[in-house]
Amino acid sequence: MSRFFSRIFALLVSFSIAFNASAEIDKTNPYKMIEQVAEQTFKRVANQQEQIKQDPNLLKVVVREELLPYINYRYAAARVLGQQFKKTTKAERDQFYIAFRDYLVTSYAQVFTLYNNQKVEFEREKAFADKKIVAINTRVLEPGREPINLAFKVRKNKKTKQWQAYDMVAEGVSLLDSKKAEFASVIRQKGIAHVTETLIEKSKSNISFKDSKAN
Repeated sequence: MSRFFSRIFALLVSFSIAFNASAEIDKTNPYKMIEQVAEQTFKRVANQQEQIKQDPNLLKVVVREELLPYINYRYAAARVLGQQFKKTTKAERDQFYIAFRDYLVTSYAQVFTLYNNQKVEFEREKAFADKKIVAINTRVLEPGREPINLAFKVRKNKKTKQWQAYDMVAEGVSLLDSKKAEFASVIRQKGIAHVTETLIEKSKSNISFKDSKAN
């Protein structure tokens, strides 16, 4: 994850909104889901700060349990592959999906070491009944800085009718598009297996409070 997106994500996980965190996540409403998941994850990180400081890798567990169920990593990974998708086998893609999932877990877990007390304003809920993809716009507010415009892209599963996030767009820059550009030439030159192995190695990185850069 780039430094730019690392900073954005760090701001996101540090917000505070008036919400009952014990409520069940509403996956039928994309707006409520994004707010609830963010609040629930942040509260768990805050409640386990002492254990996390002793073993920062616990943040990977938090991300897997609190965030991952609401991220469509397979769809995201397929988008990253782009035109290379048709040039790979199903087995190669399945391995890439898992490696990409674990890479996201490690990247997000590292960024959780950077949170402070910023605030995020979510836009008011709009009609989404006839939508398949929704971009939920937010503004990240930090004292002394200009507001940052951010959007979460979420997609409705055709079978379950439930929503999952798959991309984050900060100031017009898509995380998936940046990863697609990063991996495209490498896949063409060295193959998808090489990128998969690289992601696997990155996902094994230990989480550290000393290193402010995500993988």
